[in-house]
Amino acid sequence: MSQQSASLGKIADPFRFASEARTLSGEAEVAEFPRLVDLLADKEGKVSWRVEGSLAEVGAAEGGAACRSEPRLRLTLGGSLNLRCQRCLGGFDWPLAVETTLQPVRAGQPIPDEELEDDEVDAIEVDEALDVLALVEDEILLALPIAPRHEQCETPRSVNGANEESPFAALASLRGSHRAD
Repeated sequence: MSQQSASLGKIADPFRFASEARTLSGEAEVAEFPRLVDLLADKEGKVSWRVEGSLAEVGAAEGGAACRSEPRLRLTLGGSLNLRCQRCLGGFDWPLAVETTLQPVRAGQPIPDEELEDDEVDAIEVDEALDVLALVEDEILLALPIAPRHEQCETPRSVNGANEESPFAALASLRGSHRAD
């Protein structure tokens, strides 16, 4: 079963969405993500996203324990962001490709111990409706490099294009000339 649109990027009941194996996809302008825009060189571009619901069988088969079904949301993101290089402060294109599996957990419900040990799935607390665009922005922010920079990046130069000597270089030369022998 496929769901083409939700009310402004919200999933009313993510648990039902997952149990009915629904899919929701869309595209958002980068400018729609206020926390992300502050980290970019410009607001241009689009991010495509897709959320697929499913149920995963969880539970140990040891000792005849029964398996139970847990809701899962698979989020896939794609696009290109114009990041600001932390060395030269210029912009550069960074390919966004994120795929993550999330386990919705009702607010106030404890996160299962096996989920805390599983690096393949991340638990997210959900009150009622799930704001997909807020989730997309959160996942993009988590995927960004800590200090983005060009592969090959030159040290910034002064306005006239020449490397100026550091003002501390003159002090270093004075320190070396006053040695007592």
